[in-house]
Amino acid sequence: MMDIFFVDPTETPLPPDEVRIRRVDVQVWPDGRKLKVSLELDPFQKKPSVELIVISPSEQQAASAEVIETMIRQIELNLHLRGEIEPGEHTLNVVLFYAEMPEQGEVDPGPIQRQIVDTAQFKFMVG
Repeated sequence: MMDIFFVDPTETPLPPDEVRIRRVDVQVWPDGRKLKVSLELDPFQKKPSVELIVISPSEQQAASAEVIETMIRQIELNLHLRGEIEPGEHTLNVVLFYAEMPEQGEVDPGPIQRQIVDTAQFKFMVG
């Protein structure tokens, strides 16, 4: 099996501890229930993971997602807001991390350890 990566030759892939979130954007769909989330990451040598959590104006978790070991730098996904939609300012919290996976064959590996390398916040209005 062959992995094919389309790399910009003007950018050098970075080691895990130097990878950062370059851009975060959120667009609310006209129905007010879905969000289009766009992220751009620095070029990387090792595949990073991303956690996204949307917090409502009343500080409740309204949506969440994880992208594990992404192979692409520009990520676009749709999130669906749960429950009753609260009008007002929402916050998207983004965590860029590397997961330290357990060794194959471990009986009880315990929780996956995370090496957090960057975080970002993006505020947006709903309703």
